[in-house]
Amino acid sequence: MKEQREFFATGELAWTDAGNGIAERVLSRDPDGTLTRLARWAPGTTSGVETIRHEYVEEVYLLAGELTDLTRRQTFRPGDYACRPPGMPHGPYTTETGCTMLEIRYSAR
Repeated sequence: MKEQREFFATGELAWTDAGNGIAERVLSRDPDGTLTRLARWAPGTTSGVETIRHEYVEEVYLLAGELTDLTRRQTFRPGDYACRPPGMPHGPYTTETGCTMLEIRYSAR
């Protein structure tokens, strides 16, 4: 179970390296893989060349910048949202200018 937290200033959390040009501020995490984070992609970051699939539900809300889906050849901007059930194919992605998103992951159970 996630730890209980009342409102707090997320700007006080350090950005930590999540790898491959992505930094994160983890807002909450559970040992079972449930995660809520802010993810910041540096300009020029690409998620790879393969389509992405995972075993958890993922919700993404783009806060700043732009993110391009290389398969769909479509660019997303602030205010755009995705909800992906387990196994849903998506991506790969790239960003020329960088972007920041709110990402929530949780089990489908």
